[in-house]
Amino acid sequence: MTTDDKDIVSALRAAIAEKVGKERFELWLGSSTRFEFDGRSLTIGVPNRFLLDWVRSNFCRQIDEACVETLGTSPGVTFHIDPSSTNPRAEPARAPRSKERAAEPPRQLRVRAAEDVSVSQPARAAAKSGNGFARRRFASLKSFVAGDSNRLALESARIVAREPGRMTPLLIYGPTAVGKTHLLEGVWSGVRRAHRGVTSIYLSAEQFTTHFLEALRGSGLPSFRRKYRGVGLLIIDDLQFFAGKRATQVELLHTIDTLLRQGHQLVFSADRPPAELAELGSELTTRLEGGMVCPLERPDLATRRGIVVQMACRMKINVPEEVRGFIAARLTSHARELSGALCRLQATSEATGGPITLSMAEEALAEMIRHSGRVVRLGDIERAICNVFGVEPEGLQSNRKTKSVSHPRMLAMWLARKHTRAALSEIGEYFGRRSHSTVVSAQKRVDKWMATGQSVQLADRSSSIDDAIRQVEQQLLAG
Repeated sequence: MTTDDKDIVSALRAAIAEKVGKERFELWLGSSTRFEFDGRSLTIGVPNRFLLDWVRSNFCRQIDEACVETLGTSPGVTFHIDPSSTNPRAEPARAPRSKERAAEPPRQLRVRAAEDVSVSQPARAAAKSGNGFARRRFASLKSFVAGDSNRLALESARIVAREPGRMTPLLIYGPTAVGKTHLLEGVWSGVRRAHRGVTSIYLSAEQFTTHFLEALRGSGLPSFRRKYRGVGLLIIDDLQFFAGKRATQVELLHTIDTLLRQGHQLVFSADRPPAELAELGSELTTRLEGGMVCPLERPDLATRRGIVVQMACRMKINVPEEVRGFIAARLTSHARELSGALCRLQATSEATGGPITLSMAEEALAEMIRHSGRVVRLGDIERAICNVFGVEPEGLQSNRKTKSVSHPRMLAMWLARKHTRAALSEIGEYFGRRSHSTVVSAQKRVDKWMATGQSVQLADRSSSIDDAIRQVEQQLLAG
């Protein structure tokens, strides 16, 4: 073997030891076996027939998995009796316990299954209970807070719940914690409630993979296919998990095609649109694009307010209107963040024995707000300034020097210095190709306005500079 091949063998031995346990590895595959790799295949030599049969019967799967993780593929693995290997142990008088005597799956199945390893133990445990959600209380579409950021996805989910098969497949995509799982659960519970004759399965992509691997390893592909290709509604969460799992992708593709031919309903979620899921393969992404694809964006300010109201009602805590507005304006990432804020306020109120007030919320949530601050860009500042002052973006870029344009422009530059890391030259270029000295001058002017209590003219009224800044920053924080 070359030096590189020896390094590969060392890595393979370490990976196998991690999978079977170091003690078991040393007992059965340690110094008594010889590993050789020639760049294409792996040869494992053992000192006697007993050990050869036992290793083949009990460690084939772990060896395949270790090869896939180390080499990126499963090479041919050959076992043989190697007289040069030495076995320091006497051959056991009896066979290992039955739990160690797993039957060796056919070579073809082992290779295919090895493509899709890396399913977690919790997922395996959940998979054994059917959908894995037997004790879980599913969300309802009625409790989903509608807003501009999710209206299309929500209405599509409602249509599918009313008329399964009308809009198939349905793919809902978006970043984490924006409500994808809520909508999928809502479809499942809605169909189960309104169409009792429709068989349905809801599971994650990880669980689908687990079921498929178990079918390959002994439980049987025919029963697996009857189960998943015979349902009226199949819902799979987190499609991106299938990336790189070619065997499972092929099985899913055939399942999708079978259900589509029957006119049955498919619902999926993913963290990206089909065009950005190239790892799933063109055949699968084109199937997704052939149905209804709905983006689900981060909730806007009004939607976040509605979420806070609903969560507070469910938690049975009294949250004043001004506190609800404060939370919705300052925590802009996702619904889980809003839930965490309410839990913290509830705990603080119970610990202090006092009511939830704005001042208490500002203090209790200060750290949380600081860590969740959104990234502000020059375009964000431009939009907020235009909204508050009632000017057009072209006005900020122009050379006009009237107060109605020059004051908002200078404040925009001042805010850009405060909220972004953009260089002076970048800020000047963005707001009408001005020099960096113009930006410095604008910053000094606004500082002077603040020191003297200057008033500025907003879109609908005259306001102090402090109040104008507060309004613009509130829009920046709200997103």
